[in-house]
Amino acid sequence: MIRVTQTFLPPLSEYVELLKSVWESSHLTNRGPLLLELENKLQEFLGVKNIIITTNGTIPIQIAMHALSLSGEIITTPFSYIATTSSILWEGLTPVFVDIDPEHLTIDENKIEAAITNKTTAILATHVFGNPCNVDRISEIAKKHNLKIIYDAAHSFGVKYNSQSIFNYGDVSTCSFHATKLFHTAEGGALFCNDEKLYDKLFYMHNFGHNGPHDFFGPGINAKASELQGAMGLSLLPYLSEIFNSRKKIVEQYLESLSNTTIQFMTVRTGTTWNYSYFPIILDSEETLLRVNEALLNDKIQARRYFYPSLNELKFVTPNSMPISESISRRVLCLPLYPTLPADDVSRICNIILQSI
Repeated sequence: MIRVTQTFLPPLSEYVELLKSVWESSHLTNRGPLLLELENKLQEFLGVKNIIITTNGTIPIQIAMHALSLSGEIITTPFSYIATTSSILWEGLTPVFVDIDPEHLTIDENKIEAAITNKTTAILATHVFGNPCNVDRISEIAKKHNLKIIYDAAHSFGVKYNSQSIFNYGDVSTCSFHATKLFHTAEGGALFCNDEKLYDKLFYMHNFGHNGPHDFFGPGINAKASELQGAMGLSLLPYLSEIFNSRKKIVEQYLESLSNTTIQFMTVRTGTTWNYSYFPIILDSEETLLRVNEALLNDKIQARRYFYPSLNELKFVTPNSMPISESISRRVLCLPLYPTLPADDVSRICNIILQSI
């Protein structure tokens, strides 16, 4: 089976070597030396001011909403993984969906203001497949209406926009370090924030609210990552250039083989240094998608309907028509993409698609 993704694992010996210090110290969690080293190295690699590594990629969104004291309605995108909408609902807030730009697949900044009410307190937008939202326009809207901005940047490790880390935009940005991501800690995530006062609040909230061993700033939760996660991240760092370059070559092969067809590709926003995190294709109909997907599966090739369904169609949200997101979610298919995917397999995937559309 050719899977849609395959976790990049460093040589086991290199991971074990890092774990030796954990066994010697018995320091497994509570912000140990390996995790702190990883945070410092990621700050430098990404070009960010602050980072808090967490145990997964969803809890940072929830902490961010708490730290920003959000209430009422949160404007968000229907074209994202369910974690975005679920986090809003989990925090007792109301998601208000705004349809997406059909080319970039991110929230349509030109439709945001029409959705703002006196109950709106924030915009939670997703950089889809690592493709940045129109962060400049969203910032203007937020300032005009006194709204906070959280970016779900789960797919955006290493992405730059206008020569800046994408994590430097918004009041808070979050990322996923899940095993399916191009950089991972097996399971994990991160919070990014440039405002020192807000960063301090995010920091204590991710660690039960601690202010030393016996005092507390306020309520918090346990979002800390372990030394085992820190070791995994550190052992991947030397391979990042190889990971990015390999993924880029595969994406270029897909584009070369599938261009000049009815297939639509995501437009990467001008000014973006992309990370090749996913390769979505948008087919001309859901019927075509199902035919292509079946042909791939018959040849033991796994693609993924990602994102599907459009989140405004979930049973537990208020129904609201989002025609562009609904249409694209029924026609989008992410193709296999990981560093060790052979060029011959990419050719086989493309040939099957070309014969099926």
